[in-house]
Amino acid sequence: MEVWTALRTSLLIVLCATALVVATGLPLAAALARPGWRGRGLVDILVTLPLALPPTVLGFYLLQLIGRRGPVGWLTQELLGGTLIFTPAAAVLAAALVGLPLFVQPARAAMEEVPAEVHEAAAIDGATGWAHLRYITLPLARPGIFTGILLAFTRSLGEFGATLMVAGNIPGRTQTLSLAIYSAVQAGREDLAARLALLLTAVAAVSLWAGIRWRRPGRGPAAERRVWL
Repeated sequence: MEVWTALRTSLLIVLCATALVVATGLPLAAALARPGWRGRGLVDILVTLPLALPPTVLGFYLLQLIGRRGPVGWLTQELLGGTLIFTPAAAVLAAALVGLPLFVQPARAAMEEVPAEVHEAAAIDGATGWAHLRYITLPLARPGIFTGILLAFTRSLGEFGATLMVAGNIPGRTQTLSLAIYSAVQAGREDLAARLALLLTAVAAVSLWAGIRWRRPGRGPAAERRVWL
């Protein structure tokens, strides 16, 4: 029972975190793929920085943001009567924070690889703004975007340090598989820790296998439709 509860909690948090990563990461990747605007270098550093920082440091910054004294924490107290600390929402934010740069970088690289001639032809045909992004850039950048989704999903699945700091380790609420493994080891239940570790490894391996299989060259348009449906 403990195993499946932790699995269900993990999948719900990771799926929500991945959706949040895609929603915020696509505009960031599209913006970073466009050269020449002021502040681009700073935004690039801030987006990539989570890759260089320990999860505990990310958790500390997130704690300052959504905690009682933080700007988001103050806002949620005014609107909701409490902060997001020790809630599933905090776990989603922590997982999304560590997964964001792993989505943005391959998605951005794929958008940058779209030939300039394609952009020029689309502009001549009158495609601007959202239409250009939707019908030109995103379809051509699909492989990189899908790679980013896969990387963000698997990284969020294994998140531990930041989640522990802002969401705690509450069984059935914020206790993911990674946190459940930690609790089992702390309690001396090595048999349970082994089952949880094998389950986490299996979920990650299946996710990677499915992603690699769908990305395999030569699978054609039908395979692309399978990825996006």
